Amino acid sequence: MPPLPLASEPEVMPAHAASRDALPARGPIPGPGKAPQLRSGDVVRVLPASEILATLDGKGALDGLVVMPEMLEFCGKELRVYRRAEQIVTDNVPIGEGESRVRSFRGNDVVLLEGVRCSGRRHGDCKRGCMIFWKESWLQRAGALSTAAPEDPGREVSGEATELLSTTSPSGRMFCQSSEIVKATLHLSGGDRLRICGKSIANGNYSPWQMMGMLATWVRWKIQQKIMGVYPRGECETTPGESLALQPGEMVQVKRLDEIVSTLDKRGKNRGLHFSPDMIPFCGKQLRVRSRADNLVAEGTGEMRHLKNTVILEDATCNSATFAFGGCTRDDLLYWREIWLRRIGGAERAKPTTQPA
Repeated sequence: MPPLPLASEPEVMPAHAASRDALPARGPIPGPGKAPQLRSGDVVRVLPASEILATLDGKGALDGLVVMPEMLEFCGKELRVYRRAEQIVTDNVPIGEGESRVRSFRGNDVVLLEGVRCSGRRHGDCKRGCMIFWKESWLQRAGALSTAAPEDPGREVSGEATELLSTTSPSGRMFCQSSEIVKATLHLSGGDRLRICGKSIANGNYSPWQMMGMLATWVRWKIQQKIMGVYPRGECETTPGESLALQPGEMVQVKRLDEIVSTLDKRGKNRGLHFSPDMIPFCGKQLRVRSRADNLVAEGTGEMRHLKNTVILEDATCNSATFAFGGCTRDDLLYWREIWLRRIGGAERAKPTTQPA
């Protein structure tokens, strides 16, 4: 996805009271090279909050992956596995020398659940809408979708969870899965990525045709970049802005590519925000505004950013196929300058359809 404008320093993780010594015996978690325990389409039940908290170390994480308060409302619910998080592409975050932004989780035991995105309510009302990552040890298989009402997510540990699950770092920046993503993941080599392409087909993340399409996209854009350089890009020395004051639920039409290019500089950016190749397929389409991008937690740092005249659209996500060999599994939402959009008059307002966390 397009990296947020500006950059900042990484944060140190805060200490928590929970202890990993309380980790219950739940059987081995599959590691790299082992057959995946869960695959796309499997139905799982999220464990009670008390059991999840018992797996955490003194930093409120398991293998570096943070548990957030926004996750607790899903405890006891039955949900379907969307994808295994075999490979993700991080935003423009500080990483080690020689490392790539294409990474995998420690333990190779993380999945995404259908429709489960972070609401950001406990993190400064962040609007990024990140898909939440789930360790397999926080889930259990369910034979079928249950019609029973889910348990009260905070019934037994609401006070304890509030105390243990920090949402800010000691310096006051946000503390969440995204801010700590580098600590929870490892660099992937080219050979690793090639193997993951095969695994992603085997575990149901993608069909063979979908994977072939993403690989073909990556090859095509690499060649085009060699020949043409940054694309799309414009010629603006100073990029223009526009305010439509769009609100959640309004319908918009994404402008034609040539209209958008006229707002970009030679780096393909408008006031620091990149218009990425992932966004081209949405040109000309009509989409609903999901939220304004007023508050966004920057990945890798926890710094709160405030983007002016920028919105997030429903169902407008990126798979990073143009950037990463094999793409990215987490379907990040894209950021849209209002100058790239056209309001559709008389549109009926409606609540976003994506299930919040």
